Amino acid sequence: MGFFLEVLIGGLLAGMLYALVALGFVLIFKASGVLNFAQGAMVFFAALTFVGLTERLPAWLGLSPEWAGLFWVALVLTAVVMVLLAWLVERFMLRKLVNQPAITLFMATIGLSYLIEGVAQGMWGAVVRGLDLGIADEPVMGLLERYNLMISKFDLVAATVAGVLVAVLALFFQYTKVGRALRAVADDHQAALSIGIPLQRIWVIVWAVAGFVAIVAGLVWGSRNGVQFALTYTALKALPVLILGGLTSVPGAIVGGLIIGASEKLAEVYLGPFVGGGIDSWFPYVLALVFLLIRPEGLFGEKHIDRV
Repeated sequence: MGFFLEVLIGGLLAGMLYALVALGFVLIFKASGVLNFAQGAMVFFAALTFVGLTERLPAWLGLSPEWAGLFWVALVLTAVVMVLLAWLVERFMLRKLVNQPAITLFMATIGLSYLIEGVAQGMWGAVVRGLDLGIADEPVMGLLERYNLMISKFDLVAATVAGVLVAVLALFFQYTKVGRALRAVADDHQAALSIGIPLQRIWVIVWAVAGFVAIVAGLVWGSRNGVQFALTYTALKALPVLILGGLTSVPGAIVGGLIIGASEKLAEVYLGPFVGGGIDSWFPYVLALVFLLIRPEGLFGEKHIDRV
């Protein structure tokens, strides 16, 4: 029983990180009605920008590489860069595509993903970098030790940060004026403009928030797996989460992430020996496919009704 709980808790903690990546998709979809294919590239760009700044800021500012404030300065500057990216996306892409079909916006985000990936590697290089957040990947001692549960301190801290961020954003977009405007924009661009909602400003805000989410996700995944091009594929991990939770629901991203994380780990441990290795790479997609046949809109998604 102890081993089962250990696997389950590890899966739930990993699921919070999947939910964090999925949250970026949900925010963009709620604002523009399109699946943002560039979210994985934004995670990669944010992580690579942060690491690149920590490497070059000491030389630029004449500081010691061991300076205690380097992390926070690099983090703030990375956030500024992500806000600038959001403004550029709105100014030169979204503004030209107001009220266009969803497939047009989706294709635009595919092109945007390649552009972001190229710019990131052109600015900072394509070499794999290590990233140390100062959180040891070691078992948590204390209460859990009594029950023989080996829970990683890194996973626990990362899941806590992700959970707090998701909860704050859920409350922000549910109970604030910006959140109400966001829902109006998602329903109809032209109608939102006609009642005075500043569409361009809302898009900048949402893409900037998605950029902040990408920073956190990039730092966590980059610390675990290294800052490398493979971070762009973390977005694929969010797709089963979105199918289960629903494309328009922030709480759905949390629940879907927990389900995918737990089922992935349990399948890897208990089904993996019978079907061969690598089950964790495809089991979430099989689960999402089965769920898609039963409830296409997801657990918390809104049913779409077309009137003809």
